[in-house]
Amino acid sequence: MISMLAENGSLVIEFVLAGLTDRPELQLPLFYVFLIIYIVTVIGNFGLITLIGLNPHLHTPMYYFLFNLSFIDLCYSSVFSPKMLMNFVCEKNTISYVGCMTQLFLFLFFVISECYMLTSMAYDRYMAICNPLLYKVTMSPQVCSVISFSAYGMGFAGASAHTGCMLRLTFCNANVINHYLCDILPLLQLSCTSTYVNEVVVLLVVGINITVPSLTILISYIFILASILNIKSTQGRSKAFSTCSSHIMAISLFFGSAAFMYLKYSSGSMEQGKISSVFYTNVGPMLNPLIYSFRNKDVKVALRKSMIRFQKRNIF
Repeated sequence: MISMLAENGSLVIEFVLAGLTDRPELQLPLFYVFLIIYIVTVIGNFGLITLIGLNPHLHTPMYYFLFNLSFIDLCYSSVFSPKMLMNFVCEKNTISYVGCMTQLFLFLFFVISECYMLTSMAYDRYMAICNPLLYKVTMSPQVCSVISFSAYGMGFAGASAHTGCMLRLTFCNANVINHYLCDILPLLQLSCTSTYVNEVVVLLVVGINITVPSLTILISYIFILASILNIKSTQGRSKAFSTCSSHIMAISLFFGSAAFMYLKYSSGSMEQGKISSVFYTNVGPMLNPLIYSFRNKDVKVALRKSMIRFQKRNIF
């Protein structure tokens, strides 16, 4: 393994994750806080996946995309949370070069996939509200599958581009990553060779993965808003708004926290960027299932029915 890494030009065979903070008095309280966040994330997303899978009336395009969103959030938080938790209880939290590159690839794969899955959900809402008569035909199971696989395809392409460029860099003596996970910008700071190509790829790939989803979501919601305002009945407008509110909250949380994090990094404030990234990496995946559960009538009905079925089985 060492010889293979040497051939790649990487002299560092392991990295040290600095973690969220180096203040000893905060380590144990933060461990419990993030452990609770991770447990809620796993239970919430796994519960939503199970709920959608077990209830036939939730087998619609909207919940198909929500199923995929929960799957992405579950996997994405599991990529880095165990290592992050170790940082709070271990004196030195190391990760191998291969492990770091694997974590980087999986993290980027799921993050970019989530971008496009949220975009798919916006398109689904556009079709449901603006073209209700064609909705079932346009959003057929085959079309939904193509859209979701395309989202994962974009995630794979983006993660491959970033990770491939990272593998060409040489890491010499500096091996302390000023973060709780292997992310692009903290890793670029450790390279002892030119990062120009990586920076160009970051600009291109991140630019595409922000511009395309943002424009698609914006255009979708402009048409959705126009259609809602044309609905004459107050009840109809209220129902249309309620079907979009959960998705708007999820989009705002994801894109807002991600933009804030990278703005902090670009301003050179690594510590602030690291703290703000918590909302993007930890809080978002935890809140998504809660947003869709508490603000969605269908999910609440399905949950109530599932609990009644479970209670009946226990009685008999």
